[in-house]
Amino acid sequence: MKTLMSFLVAVLLMQAWGYAQGNIQKEIDEQVWKPFVAAFNSFNQEEFAAVHSKDIIRVIQDDKIIWGYNQYFPEPKKDGQTQTPNHKRTLELRFIQRIADNDKAFEVGYYKTSYQMQDGSQRSGYGKFHVVLRKEEGKWKILVDADTNQGASKEEFEKASPIG
Repeated sequence: MKTLMSFLVAVLLMQAWGYAQGNIQKEIDEQVWKPFVAAFNSFNQEEFAAVHSKDIIRVIQDDKIIWGYNQYFPEPKKDGQTQTPNHKRTLELRFIQRIADNDKAFEVGYYKTSYQMQDGSQRSGYGKFHVVLRKEEGKWKILVDADTNQGASKEEFEKASPIG
């Protein structure tokens, strides 16, 4: 009987933990990933920067580059010129691992970036990302963002789970 009770308590704790994980991931999706994708797709640098911590560490693994906030988000041009994209781009994210507690999270997944050029041609590329997030003043922010093309493919992307 004691073994059965221990088992039931363990099952209830796992369900509660899973429920808490799901709520945290929904919060991260709403505060980080949905705005991240929308800002990226619309070329909105200000909104894109807003989901990142001022302490961001940006790692471009394939090029062996590590940037801080000022390198990743340089000041806009002072002459009033804005960059006008000559194509449409669409970013999609999928996850293979999501671990979170109340104020920090680690997530791994794949992304697909599709470009529609002015001439009508279309191109897609895939990558794998590792991200560390933390809650800053009650809001989730990206603290570490590393990505690579190694091991990324259409097949791996399609096997992963989309944003909730």
